[in-house]
Amino acid sequence: MDSMQTDQQPMLPVPHATTPFWRTELHELDDHRSTADLPPECDILIIGGGYAGIAAAYHLLVGDETEAEAEAVAGKKVVLLEARQACSGATGRNGLLNFVSFTPELTRHSGGHVRPSVYPRLPHYIEEYGLEAAEQLAQFELDHVNAFANLVEKEGIECDFELTRSFDIYTDPEQAAVAKANYLRLKEAGVAKSTIDDLEWTDADRAEEISGVKGCVGCFTFTAASVWPYKLFLSLLKLTIQKGLNLQTHTPATAISPGPSRSGLWTASTPRGPISAKQIIFATNGYTASLLPEYTGKIVPCRGICSRITCPPSSHPPKLDKTYCLRLPHGSHDYLIPRNDGSIIVGGARSAFFPDPSQWYNTVDDSTLIEPAAHYFDSYMQEHFVGWEESGARVQQVWTGIMGYSADGLPSVGAVPGRQGCFVAAGFEGHGMPLVWLAMKGVVGMLGGMGFEETGVPGMFRTTKERLESERDDLRVKV
Repeated sequence: MDSMQTDQQPMLPVPHATTPFWRTELHELDDHRSTADLPPECDILIIGGGYAGIAAAYHLLVGDETEAEAEAVAGKKVVLLEARQACSGATGRNGLLNFVSFTPELTRHSGGHVRPSVYPRLPHYIEEYGLEAAEQLAQFELDHVNAFANLVEKEGIECDFELTRSFDIYTDPEQAAVAKANYLRLKEAGVAKSTIDDLEWTDADRAEEISGVKGCVGCFTFTAASVWPYKLFLSLLKLTIQKGLNLQTHTPATAISPGPSRSGLWTASTPRGPISAKQIIFATNGYTASLLPEYTGKIVPCRGICSRITCPPSSHPPKLDKTYCLRLPHGSHDYLIPRNDGSIIVGGARSAFFPDPSQWYNTVDDSTLIEPAAHYFDSYMQEHFVGWEESGARVQQVWTGIMGYSADGLPSVGAVPGRQGCFVAAGFEGHGMPLVWLAMKGVVGMLGGMGFEETGVPGMFRTTKERLESERDDLRVKV
């Protein structure tokens, strides 16, 4: 593979994206450029200024590296390119639900959630990858809750971080029965206590009362966390800049090509000129195939929709003190985050637009709403929550965002096959909050020579030639 150039126009982030609630209080670094001119070269180039790119920069320049890791990056020049503003992609509009999974058991959700979602998928992963691999993934997700709690405390970051419990709501009796049976089967199979003991199941006789959701016939609760993602990651970005990161916003990478033979360099083309690097981290999620064409069809950009709902000051509906995922009729799997200011973030709306792939599949346009779902949230709280009928709850904002979905349902993490010095972490399927932080720590370790198996990243995430050449396509979309 001598070049990454393609004849296709790259699918880059579009200008004039819809404005999410999370980006209504902009940070001083939102449009920041550390230097007026783009440096012609650096040691490590990070492409993508969202969660993954900022996490990589933090682990490189600030985090708790081992002595060997610290030595590996000491004195190296690190540059981060972002196509738009910092944290303006899915991270800054976090609140996008996995609407692509074709089985309810595999639904994922984000939205400012650090929400491990392991038990619904464990039977699937145990069957395909074995108990040990499935438990590794489960623990990896669970570890993110404490990792974020410790990070926020260590750095003293004000980002509305809150440890909480989360509901997984079932409104279909058959789905509820399957979920409960899977849970019991996992306990019998000897799944690690750290994975399964945090789960609490409520049967139909009390499910609606406990959850406050109309028609709930069964629900789980488990530990999770919520956060204002933009505030968290811009605070981390500020720390990395203080440690020497060169941030260049409004600088899209349009192509990647190898440098002169045996130079070991890669060159990224941008509208502001080229920049060469010895190592590149592709933190590009849904946009990955634009720069790494071998990921075409393997990581696909897909659009989701989210809203913020408020109530008038005179209204006092029942208080919601947990986050939610609601599995509703007609295939919707919505998520909900109550906020301390009384507002509620609700996203998903799959049932309104999923039948028409042209509305969401293989698109990078987050400048417009998904029209069939534009009014999905208008009376959401009144329709689905007990005691909210006269609340006056109404939508204040609706926005869209682009996520990266994978043909085999798994993120791609690690050294890019056939691209020495190139590393990727992408395809997180709207479920990045409890996966990306430690995945990027692992990638940084790989840059310093650590083997994949030493990083703690689940083995099933490893990007391989076999995965790239596989004909598997779990998306199965017919456009």
